[in-house]
Amino acid sequence: MISLDEVLVVDVESTCWEGTPPAGEVSEIIEIGICPVAVATGVRGERRSVLVRPSRSSVSPFCTQLTTLTASQVADGVSFAEACALLRKEFRSDRRVWASYGDYDRKMFERQCADFGVRYPFGPRHVNVKTLFALTHALPREVGMAEAVRLAGQKLDGTHHRGHDDAHNIAGLLAGLLGR
Repeated sequence: MISLDEVLVVDVESTCWEGTPPAGEVSEIIEIGICPVAVATGVRGERRSVLVRPSRSSVSPFCTQLTTLTASQVADGVSFAEACALLRKEFRSDRRVWASYGDYDRKMFERQCADFGVRYPFGPRHVNVKTLFALTHALPREVGMAEAVRLAGQKLDGTHHRGHDDAHNIAGLLAGLLGR
């Protein structure tokens, strides 16, 4: 049974490089940002960051510049399997609608779960806030998250490209859409 009282907004940060990844490395999740939104009131819950220890790649200087996350920070993180278990246990992610800005986050979870044989942490309902925002505002195309925040008359809160801050900002966009 899917619970519809709140939407779990998720934003991931992944290992990345300027150009192609080094030989043998593949992009993988290094941070899961979470911010629940109460559907009835639009009130955002506490933002949370779960650092995930990469096992098939390393954090490049480019990645640190973009996300502020360092190799030593994520080395102290949990495994991907532990992060998925935490989402289910602490956020009931498998029994809630979840949302992200675009399909990147959903596809990363699907790919990484398949690659590692880890149970997918979410239920069957995903909301793509990027598409929903463009449709609701009758935009000619989808726009980036920072642009959507600006168009919504909001201000970016926190550090762009940090999962917990981006999840909080996306939750604010979703709250505005739910209230329309």
